[in-house]
Amino acid sequence: MNFLPADQRELFLPLIDGIHDNPPWGAFLRNLVARTYARRAFLVIVLANAPADQAPTVLQVTAPRAASEPPLDMTRLDNLRLHPHGRMRPERVYSLDEMLDYDRPEQLANQRAALEEMGIRYGRWIRITAPGAADAWLVLAREREDFSASAVSTMNMIAPHLAAALRTFCALVAQRLQTALAEDALARIGVGQIAFDAAGHVMAADREAERLLTFSAGAGGTTGRKLQLLPETGRQLEAQCAALCTAQKGTTAALLLDERRDLWVLLRKADLALDGPHAAPAVIGTLRLDRYENMAAAIRTIAAVHGLSAREAALAHAITLGEPIAEAGRRLGLTTETARNYSKRIYAKTGTSGQAELVRMLLNGLAPFC
Repeated sequence: MNFLPADQRELFLPLIDGIHDNPPWGAFLRNLVARTYARRAFLVIVLANAPADQAPTVLQVTAPRAASEPPLDMTRLDNLRLHPHGRMRPERVYSLDEMLDYDRPEQLANQRAALEEMGIRYGRWIRITAPGAADAWLVLAREREDFSASAVSTMNMIAPHLAAALRTFCALVAQRLQTALAEDALARIGVGQIAFDAAGHVMAADREAERLLTFSAGAGGTTGRKLQLLPETGRQLEAQCAALCTAQKGTTAALLLDERRDLWVLLRKADLALDGPHAAPAVIGTLRLDRYENMAAAIRTIAAVHGLSAREAALAHAITLGEPIAEAGRRLGLTTETARNYSKRIYAKTGTSGQAELVRMLLNGLAPFC
């Protein structure tokens, strides 16, 4: 089949661009509805490893003539027990008749009646898969007459492209999960990070940095943004980024960004290992907030990891916060002598020789992430 310029403009390019939309592929579905003269379309996406109680993602689009109609009841549609979606051959277009249960007349009658109530007298189904990552089902429905051969041909044409888009979408979902994991861990200990180019422009900022700082918009969206700082601070940032570009690996510089908040950034020459085509940042800026973990969870974690009793773990945690042993003991209902005996047991169980080593061990452990 020859692809027309309209195919590229209305279907293929929206498939690519729509990967980044939230929800994805709205323009593609609207254009597909218009191209096939469908009354409505819906795309159901089920991601692998999703919890059993997590509802699938359902994207619904209607033609302008059906804009006032309520969305389809997907639970009711699922309960009709049409041809099992998991048994459909990927990228093959199925007609409505192929989805019905002709082996059981009573069930068939129920299916037809329910579909007619939902305005689905004619339909086409396609199953799309991203092996090991997701399954998706695209459905187009009409009410008055069946789809033309041209409409079915269009669905056949876009099926492999939609499958490729789904695979790319799943890869982005995995990347977003990795990013969320890293950002959540850093946010729990009060760390935010920013990537700068040699001129001090912001190439990327994580969620914590975005929350803490104010940015001026660049001409290219996020690319070219700058931190909104006092003029002299902005000049210092630009100068230090330029200097770090030519500095030795491991070189750092500290800069006070906001005196009122006592907010500092540690700038270091970037040494990130990035695969594939990329624009490498010149400098990484790290922010650090005075943030404490969930105390109860931290104490339970310390007890579990180091085999301490609840009281011992509570005292060990207090020591990491800089609280004197005697004072922490009184707060925990211990005499000074008992608190000192507890501390000796803590050192023995953790294999540390004193407060400094204990604090270093616990602050480098799991408790700060609670």
